[in-house]
Amino acid sequence: MTWLIVGLVLFLGVHSVSIVSPQGRHALAGRMGEGGYKGAYALVSFVGLALIVWGYSLARQAPVLLYTPPTGLRHLALLLMLPVFVLLFAAYLPGRIQRVAKHPMLLAVKCWALAHLLANGTLADVLLFGGFLAWAVADRISVKRRAAAGLLRSPPALPGSTANDAIALVGGLAVYLLFVYWAHAWLFGVRPMGG
Repeated sequence: MTWLIVGLVLFLGVHSVSIVSPQGRHALAGRMGEGGYKGAYALVSFVGLALIVWGYSLARQAPVLLYTPPTGLRHLALLLMLPVFVLLFAAYLPGRIQRVAKHPMLLAVKCWALAHLLANGTLADVLLFGGFLAWAVADRISVKRRAAAGLLRSPPALPGSTANDAIALVGGLAVYLLFVYWAHAWLFGVRPMGG
């Protein structure tokens, strides 16, 4: 469990610099240089993610059960996961989906984390998915506050297109089906549809 916690602290911590101190990211980038800051950010993120994966796999070997989700919640989790990959695609493909979701990546993380909290009840699950859910909610609130205060540097808006929405929808649903019927079991040893 220790490695999972250390990984979460590193990964979510580096992703929370702007939440904790909106000016902090700009100050750090100013001192380190933009390239140096991005390099350090990427390195800490990678190490944190590796520790999360390793720590979670170790914690699954001796699970501490907190609650047993009823079957109905597992079905709800599958439904909540349906838009996740569509939103992840839409985060990089300007279009109506991106515009309506406003922050599709954060919305995808929230849906993913909540779905997994509904379907899993071990301490490691609560730490992992609860940590990501709390971070995504805090980051969304922070984004609103930073935008209102004029502290958010947004990249220039790219023109949206219906084609991008179609790619996000078709690609996202295809990846969802791939995960539900094969990749989730292959990567994590758990079949979302049972069996």
